[in-house]
Amino acid sequence: MPTKPTPIPSVWARPQREPDQPALSRAAIVREAIVMLDAEGVEALSMRKLATRLNAGAASLYRHVATKDELMELAVDEVAAEIHVPSADGPDWRAAVTEAARSFRTTALRHPWLPPVLGQAGLAYLGPNLMSYSERLAALFTAAGFPDPGTAIDAVLSYVIGMSTTEAAWLTTVTRSGDSESGLIARLLPAVQQATAPHSHLAQGYAETEEAATTDPAALREAKFEAALDIVLDGLSLRLGTPERGNPVSVGTP
Repeated sequence: MPTKPTPIPSVWARPQREPDQPALSRAAIVREAIVMLDAEGVEALSMRKLATRLNAGAASLYRHVATKDELMELAVDEVAAEIHVPSADGPDWRAAVTEAARSFRTTALRHPWLPPVLGQAGLAYLGPNLMSYSERLAALFTAAGFPDPGTAIDAVLSYVIGMSTTEAAWLTTVTRSGDSESGLIARLLPAVQQATAPHSHLAQGYAETEEAATTDPAALREAKFEAALDIVLDGLSLRLGTPERGNPVSVGTP
């Protein structure tokens, strides 16, 4: 006998149930889940805890969201609506991509659980907000004249997600320490100096950023993000034959 196919493991592949009680909806469940994720992280989120916060039974939640994995799909798509991508009609594709990358980083740091979840196995990027985000990026790179917009998008997103994951993890460590960011860095400096002393290039690099790290670490993190993003965009500019930093590229450039 033919084997019955297993269900597709994605919330976007099955119809949404009608709400069984007006106060409890998929939207309300997702909103509260995001509040929990922002405050406590992925590990602390459970369907039972979420049901308690919503004054509902766990069985009521499962009528709207079958598993925690589905809940994470919905939460990711909900916060994706916060990421801004400029119109593809602008004259400077590089400025537009920079703005989109900055918006992604801002959203990721507002929701520090987001970057690592984006790379987890089983996540389907089929939600309406993620699809709209991807479409707007594709329009931007297509208008810029990239023959393979998907590869350009992958290059930018790989950098932004990777950098945001590292930055969000560091800020989570700061929060858990109970100290300020500059305070934690100041306490770590002696150990950093000792560890890098035998390595001249690392020691020099840390020495050059030591003052900024202890006085305005947020500005230093932003500057590092911008500097490395420029390198990525320099590489993409070469694909368009315009390696000069910041030069606009007109639609249809070969």
